[in-house]
Amino acid sequence: MALKITVIGTGYLGATHAAAMAELGFEVLGLDVQPEKIEMLRRGEVPMYEPGLEELLRRHVAGIEGSTGRLRFTTSYEEVGAFGDIHFVCVNTPQKHGEYACDMSYVEAAFDALAPHLTRPALVVGKSTVPVGSAARLAQRLTAAAPAGADAELAWNPEFLREGLAVQDTLHPDRIVVGVAGVGAPPSDNWGRAEALLREVYAAPIAEGSPFVVMDYPTAELVKTSANSFLATKISFINAMAEVCEAADGDVVKLAEAIGHDERIGKKFLRAGIGFGGGCLPKDIRAFMARAGELGADQALTFLREVDSINMRRRGHMVELARDAVGGSFLGMRVAVLGATFKPDSDDVRDSPALNVAGQIHLQGGQVTVYDPKGMVNAQRLFPTLGYAESALEAVRGAHVVLHLTEWREFRELDPAVLAEVATERRVLDGRNALDPALWRKAGWTYRALGRPNA
Repeated sequence: MALKITVIGTGYLGATHAAAMAELGFEVLGLDVQPEKIEMLRRGEVPMYEPGLEELLRRHVAGIEGSTGRLRFTTSYEEVGAFGDIHFVCVNTPQKHGEYACDMSYVEAAFDALAPHLTRPALVVGKSTVPVGSAARLAQRLTAAAPAGADAELAWNPEFLREGLAVQDTLHPDRIVVGVAGVGAPPSDNWGRAEALLREVYAAPIAEGSPFVVMDYPTAELVKTSANSFLATKISFINAMAEVCEAADGDVVKLAEAIGHDERIGKKFLRAGIGFGGGCLPKDIRAFMARAGELGADQALTFLREVDSINMRRRGHMVELARDAVGGSFLGMRVAVLGATFKPDSDDVRDSPALNVAGQIHLQGGQVTVYDPKGMVNAQRLFPTLGYAESALEAVRGAHVVLHLTEWREFRELDPAVLAEVATERRVLDGRNALDPALWRKAGWTYRALGRPNA
């Protein structure tokens, strides 16, 4: 009998995972506690922008003409418990207010709501990013709350989605990590069954060559936070080098190119700029530091404090460069900000460096106008006092300085000569080192980028 899959939590991770599981041929039931989100998904609409996701969803949602009908949505845990053989928990683990640690309340609530409705042998699979040690605790919680004879077991299968590439990363992952109980000891029936079930779920990507790596709970939990910490370190390293380049009149772009040719280092994540943001990287490294402290291993991760500090310092540095560019004060100055999302191909503005810079300039008296191809609605909700334009051209109109802060392709393809006709002053600060300096200077702009010579 074919496996039936449920996905608990239909935010960014859950909606993507549910649609991908249907694409892989499984019957899928997605659950969320927000009825309005469920109604949207039932219409084949997604509550966020992610390239390819809505098309994938509409291909499988029941009731949509031409769909396979393999994907349905509900608000009922009772229905989920009766339906599924495998239950993927994909709820959020945000940073606690006023703390570095992550908030596990959503994950715990999902386990507590699901467990009593598990009426037959089932595998619960955690995909959320959690502090190391959580899986073992949740496994005990699951067993204690499940009905007698339900034979509920837990595996941990961390997600590695990149916003903007989530569909690709789910259907064709670069690795599949599975944490199960009892690894290192003689195989038990339980973890052997968990591994077998997940090999069946991921049979298609495994056949394509995606590595399938089985390990214990703690190691599986550490994979995601370790990977994010390494990437954050690499970004902050090149941004620290940008600071040195500015002091020494060096060029961080050429520096990154040279060191990137070393195969031990590689070229990815070596573009200096205003740093990283979003809903994962910042909160994950902070939660990792907090958990290391709880385990008595805080000294092992003290370097992450400097990684975080360098990252946040870049935002303030961009504000300083913009203030210097307009003569030392933002009062009476119009500032165009190109970009609101934390990265391109997303509408996610959580902890966005671009909006943080825009907000700081606004608080210092600047008249800020923001344009972003996909993030305008979310940006306006978060920063309602900023000005917003319907196009890059309108954002730049009358500006004394232009800040390029999110690396959208649309911005890289702008014609600086056209923008020059509407700007009050031709000054551009490239916070992503992604624009063509020669092209902008040829059109009469004063171009400056982080970590690069002015001329």
